[in-house]
Amino acid sequence: MQIFATFDHSSYLELVISRLEEEGVQDLFAVPLDKRGEQPKLFDTIHQADGLSLINKGMFLAVIFSVVAASRGFVLEWGPIYWGLIGAVSGFILGVTIDLIILKFKNKNRRKLKEKSSEVILIVECKEEDSKRVEEILWNHFALGLAKIKQ
Repeated sequence: MQIFATFDHSSYLELVISRLEEEGVQDLFAVPLDKRGEQPKLFDTIHQADGLSLINKGMFLAVIFSVVAASRGFVLEWGPIYWGLIGAVSGFILGVTIDLIILKFKNKNRRKLKEKSSEVILIVECKEEDSKRVEEILWNHFALGLAKIKQ
């Protein structure tokens, strides 16, 4: 039976490896995971989208601002067309700015919630009758996740 466990890189990983070796488990394999080096892309492509749109509020505010500015443009000097375009551009910029600020605060809060990420995968091969004890040892040493595969 193979048991896969994920850990953050800490002294608990060393403790669980030494504890499993004391219990007689010899087939251990620890694999460190690489962290993502680049930031995720801000703009979506046609083939990959994350469900986040930065122009929704911008388009909404562009329509509202252009209608209001065009109606006021009948009274102002440049006329309704120029003022409608000025209102549309300023509404779009305001909406995108609001979306970027909201996105920045969401990512900051999400990072605080997800500070614990898996850094090491520990693969343990043991007999099926020992699997319950190995699983208990892994959970007691703060494994972040665990999976069992019967062979």
